[in-house]
Amino acid sequence: MSFKVQNWPAYEAGLRRRGSLTLWIEDAALECWQTSGPSGQARFKDAAIQTSLMLRTAFKLALRQTEGLMTSVLTLMGLTLSAPDHTTVSRRAVALPVIQPAQVPPGPLHVLIDSTGLQGYGAGQWLEAKHGAKSSRTWRKLHLAVDAANGVIVAQTLTDQDTDDPSQVGPLLDQIDDPIGRVTADGVYDGVPTYQTIAVYGVGIEVVIPPRSTAVPSGDPGVPTQRDRHLAMITEQGRLSWQAATDYGQRSLVETTMGRYKALIGPRLRARGFAAQQTEATIGVAVLNRMLAAGRPDSVRRQPIIA
Repeated sequence: MSFKVQNWPAYEAGLRRRGSLTLWIEDAALECWQTSGPSGQARFKDAAIQTSLMLRTAFKLALRQTEGLMTSVLTLMGLTLSAPDHTTVSRRAVALPVIQPAQVPPGPLHVLIDSTGLQGYGAGQWLEAKHGAKSSRTWRKLHLAVDAANGVIVAQTLTDQDTDDPSQVGPLLDQIDDPIGRVTADGVYDGVPTYQTIAVYGVGIEVVIPPRSTAVPSGDPGVPTQRDRHLAMITEQGRLSWQAATDYGQRSLVETTMGRYKALIGPRLRARGFAAQQTEATIGVAVLNRMLAAGRPDSVRRQPIIA
């Protein structure tokens, strides 16, 4: 399909703004940057550590280069503040408070849920590159919940590679304070437990999850469940008709978000410890949301030209 961006001048300006240091170093963060200890040593607040980590993620820098960039920027701004050293940033990242997700328009949200794999740092990569030895690589799973209306990531969790996707539906929805009107996910999340988990967050939440090919009706007496209605529609009209009727195609938006994360943030985690990796994923999500807020394309599908 061919699409046309209708707001190209504004979108282009937003893309340029993503490279502006003022987007990442805000006045609000500088106002609560540091305090002084008894001996005059700087004690950095969480805002300083978060700013350093976001700057590092946005520009794909190592910790030492991040410290150098922060020091030069603060000097050019004529501030008496000091930049957190790379050791402090690395140590504080393990227990950094969770960053609040970006604001979304009021109203019931249409939440899209999916997961993707991120490669972790480990000795396996070094052994394979240096000696050609085969070894198991460490992977983490990044689970995302995306608002279908504007593409903002409203919740995220990071787990090990053996954690199943349905188990993270609850932890993701726990992070969403706004009312939820609809939840869409792929067939991996199919099952009665997923429907039961979602029902806890609202009686009227619409669930759009394609049943597996081996799924059978529940057989419960009374009003058919949502899952049973999906099965009946697929049996009567076919799976493609069901996808069109339920607008299941919107799920591709969360896959697009996964691709944006890996392209802009990276497919690999730099931190070695799991706690620090969780902070790194949280920072990556915050950076991606801020990039989206700086410039978002408004695209429409081009009409086909009939010869």
